[in-house]
Amino acid sequence: MKCLILAAGYATRLYPLTENFPKPLLKVGEKTILDWLLDDISSANAVDEYIVISNSKFYGNFRDWASSRRLPVTVLDDGTSTNETRLGAVCDIRFAIEKLGLNDDLLIIAGDNVLDFSLTEFLRYAAKKGTSCTMRYREDDLKKLRKCGISEVGENDVLIGLEEKPEDPKSHWCTPPFYFYKREDAAKIGDAIADGCGTDAPGSLVSWMCRHTVVHSMEMPGSRYDIGNLESYEAVCRNYKGITK
Repeated sequence: MKCLILAAGYATRLYPLTENFPKPLLKVGEKTILDWLLDDISSANAVDEYIVISNSKFYGNFRDWASSRRLPVTVLDDGTSTNETRLGAVCDIRFAIEKLGLNDDLLIIAGDNVLDFSLTEFLRYAAKKGTSCTMRYREDDLKKLRKCGISEVGENDVLIGLEEKPEDPKSHWCTPPFYFYKREDAAKIGDAIADGCGTDAPGSLVSWMCRHTVVHSMEMPGSRYDIGNLESYEAVCRNYKGITK
């Protein structure tokens, strides 16, 4: 299994902190955000390569970070240098697959989220289901729902649909940016884009995928801390206690 880390964004809402430094490498406690994620995932011994998809602006930062890691980390430059010219998450995934000739199951994660639970539980869930999988958590705040990818889930956790940032959410299930794609489903990304799949938000690929194959949705066993602005970053730095579940 390969782990693709989406890290080509510019985090403009965190300026000036991220004006010349990538958000995934900001520290929370004694580790960077990215180290929290990879140290946890590596404990499952299921991933044989970690692939960080960066942009030209922060490529050097990630290369320097990767050189200090003992894990097999590859850093890619998607060739963009501004927020206005970014490829979007789905095109970045396709870029990595084509650049490296990937033909494997993929764990795809956003590199700027902090979790208080282990993602190894998600990997076990995906292995048990034998399908591509997402996660979900309940959110009751309508304003927050309108800013998320909203899942519709049927019997036995089957994902029926996903809509990005709907004005009228069809459920209370939010979908965080952590996805498992079986090899044969990951190979369909070109078809998805050609079919009109949105390319900015990674959830758009899930939305297309669940209409063309079986996708399951695991209820998150803990909490996710999205670092969207300076205030939320400062709060996470104050309150985060590591993986406790």
